Amino acid sequence: MQQYTYLLVNFFTIIVCFIFSFHHKIKFNRHFKAFILASSIVALFFIIWDIWFTKIGVWWFNDKYLIGFRIVNLPIEEILFFFCIPFSCMFTYFCLDKFFKLDWKPEMEKIFVIFSIVTLIILTLYCRDRIYPFMTCLTTAISMFVLYFILNARWIGKASFIYLILMPGFLSVNGILTGTGLDSPIVNYNPEHFLGIRILTIPIEDTVYGYEMILWNIFLFQKFKKKEQAIEVTA
Repeated sequence: MQQYTYLLVNFFTIIVCFIFSFHHKIKFNRHFKAFILASSIVALFFIIWDIWFTKIGVWWFNDKYLIGFRIVNLPIEEILFFFCIPFSCMFTYFCLDKFFKLDWKPEMEKIFVIFSIVTLIILTLYCRDRIYPFMTCLTTAISMFVLYFILNARWIGKASFIYLILMPGFLSVNGILTGTGLDSPIVNYNPEHFLGIRILTIPIEDTVYGYEMILWNIFLFQKFKKKEQAIEVTA
């Protein structure tokens, strides 16, 4: 049973959200296609990143918690992670955005985005000799700049607040993956490549990594959802 641990983490991350996707007041199931398209594009980038970091020894996986099937040296469970976590996050974002008014005032959002980008750039320079925080802070700073100033994403404040709401669930899942409640971690980190600051067992960098992943999922999901709705109107 132990070899199914990571697989079960993915399953329990997604199952409740999947069931409620069909609720008549939510109807998130109508947007499964948009989600799959968006998450597949984002997952491709993060999987390539994952393959690279695994190859150079930034992190590695504990085989006793895996079923043993790998693609390009990545456990199948790790690949599923890039779909299961975004699904739960997108479902939550969709529901909260549907039933609550969470938009930020434009001035506040702009200040938040600029402050976040500047902070991330400072951290990038500070962490230049440690590849995980360096890459995570750099790519997240670039992502926020591109999304806000080039792609005109005016939901980053709202998304950041919802990500904060999601944080207990994110920490629970990542906590298990990094060893909370287990004899040893499912995902192991090389101490030479990260800051060494942890939330319980979770490297602090994981929170930024997850934030960037969710931002791009939201952006692409909204794009594909709008195209679906436009087709429905013209059909």
